[in-house]
Amino acid sequence: MTRSEFEHIAQQLRAQMLKVAQDFFDSKDDAEDVTQDAMIQLWRYCEQIDGSRNVQGLAVRVAKNCCVSHYRRQRQETNYKSQTSKLKTQISEDSPQDLLEAEDAQRMMTEVMARLKPRERELFEMRRLDGLSTKQISEQTGISPRSVTAMVSEARTKVFLELKKRMKQ
Repeated sequence: MTRSEFEHIAQQLRAQMLKVAQDFFDSKDDAEDVTQDAMIQLWRYCEQIDGSRNVQGLAVRVAKNCCVSHYRRQRQETNYKSQTSKLKTQISEDSPQDLLEAEDAQRMMTEVMARLKPRERELFEMRRLDGLSTKQISEQTGISPRSVTAMVSEARTKVFLELKKRMKQ
């Protein structure tokens, strides 16, 4: 499909993807964000899309995948905020040093996690934050349990080594 062909049907595809996103999210803003992300993804790969293929079906699938990704990001942010809040309440208000150290540790962990490959980070967080088993992660992502175990282990090793390196500085 050429870019001009894509531009010709873009409004129709956008309307379909927006409907999918609105059905998924209560928030109009979230639905708009997801639709924009989905449109960008389709635009990037439009020249690789076979024109005889069901482009509307592909657009709906891309929109659904973007919805799930957006939802996971929101959930991870919520988990991060919740964990930070728990840390703050666990540390007494009389100890500003402990509070600063906890915030520094959380910031460092966030920076280290950001250095992981996106798939590694996703699997690591599913295991660490969501507490999912290897089997559950495998079912949700479609990755074999063996690969999930290997990728989570690799991510854990990278995080450990980076934290160890930073703690020595």
